[in-house]
Amino acid sequence: MVKTTKTKTYDTETATVVKKVTSGYFGDPAGYETTMYQTPEGDFFLYTNGGEASAFATEKITAYSKANAKKWLEEN
Repeated sequence: MVKTTKTKTYDTETATVVKKVTSGYFGDPAGYETTMYQTPEGDFFLYTNGGEASAFATEKITAYSKANAKKWLEEN
């Protein structure tokens, strides 16, 4: 998935996976996955996707600051 803002592009194909968290099983309506990525430029973003009954029913990329990425990594 690719998300482009005015100044940055976040691409799951070219970024490095830092940590992936999954819940549930394939096809589980409440299941989801969250993956923290780091771009080659050093930026962080979180990719989320899940079943229709999950908190992440819509596929999404969210930019994270280094501090927020560190906090997310410590909590997950």
